[in-house]
Amino acid sequence: MGFVNEARREFIAAPDSAKGQIVYKWPDHNIRKFARAIVEPDAVAVFMNQGQVMGVLPPGQHTLDADELPFLGMFVDWGSGGNAFRAEIYFVGAREYPHCRFGGRLDEVQDPVSGLIVTLRAFGEYALRVTDPTKLILNLVGTVDVTNNEAITGWVAQQLLKVTRTTVTTQLMSGAWPILGLSVHSPDIEAAAMPAANEQLADYGLAIARFGNLDVNLDDDDNARLKKLAGDTAYSRLAGGFLQAAQAEALQGAGEGMAQGGAAASPMFLATGLGMAGQIMQPLQGAPPPPPGTFAGGSQGYAQQAPPAAPPPAPAPADTPPADTVACGNCQNQVRAGAKFCDSCGTPMARHCTNCNADLTATAKFCAECGTPASPPAG
Repeated sequence: MGFVNEARREFIAAPDSAKGQIVYKWPDHNIRKFARAIVEPDAVAVFMNQGQVMGVLPPGQHTLDADELPFLGMFVDWGSGGNAFRAEIYFVGAREYPHCRFGGRLDEVQDPVSGLIVTLRAFGEYALRVTDPTKLILNLVGTVDVTNNEAITGWVAQQLLKVTRTTVTTQLMSGAWPILGLSVHSPDIEAAAMPAANEQLADYGLAIARFGNLDVNLDDDDNARLKKLAGDTAYSRLAGGFLQAAQAEALQGAGEGMAQGGAAASPMFLATGLGMAGQIMQPLQGAPPPPPGTFAGGSQGYAQQAPPAAPPPAPAPADTPPADTVACGNCQNQVRAGAKFCDSCGTPMARHCTNCNADLTATAKFCAECGTPASPPAG
């Protein structure tokens, strides 16, 4: 008879097909008295009734009898004559569940250097562990299907993505980290995100045991835009600005053409290059010359430079005849107005018209009154 009773005894355990599940729920709520519950070494069995945890069985084999397990007395199904219990049994794994992936869009942030709005993404892996099976069932069962691994790990991935977003954006907005090359800070992100995530997961009886292979990067288009802008900025700084860079290229081309005897440089190209050179030199024209013994860049030279030559004196203005003189008709010497004779050649300065006796100037050829030709002055 004992053999028959042993044969009829019911075994309650997670099947081999469910060994990889974080939570496995026994399908039957009616548990026969004296049934044997088998709990794997890396799991526990949680008994619940009407949304309350009534007891937890550790790893091992357990005979379901109220005399051995007093909490089962609260599950007795009196409709069966006391030969059955009515309860929900959850087998919860207590080991690590590695290679859980997470990833997705973090946020749109503004690059503090360029001002561009870019989209950040994060990808990585984590290992999950159940720290409190009762909290997992009580607090998470209303949010996700705890019997589905993907539902649990997907929910954890969302929490991990949120704390990663907070960690990264805080550092970016403070200017501590640049957007380009964020992967260099992966260890710092992991160190900050894992405890922050575990603090939120603690109420649900879960914890991230390990966190790694984190990669925080940009959307492909944003990455290309930001790299191009960074390259252009670095080039412009190296050349002293976009305008100076263009001038330098033009002057370099003109110099190469001159080195080839002018064959490679057209007149228009030379004019453009020289015009740019003039623009470059304009700011220097008003600057004082450098002191002797220094180069244009301000460094000390090896030879003393000669002081700048003094500008040549302005030429003296040509002598202008006084306003109160007249020219001699014979020698063109300037003679005081009103003088009767030239003080150089002795020629009489006063002349008269032979027709109307009007006064004539020393150089007059006709009389201004009657038009008669002037005659040589009388001796």
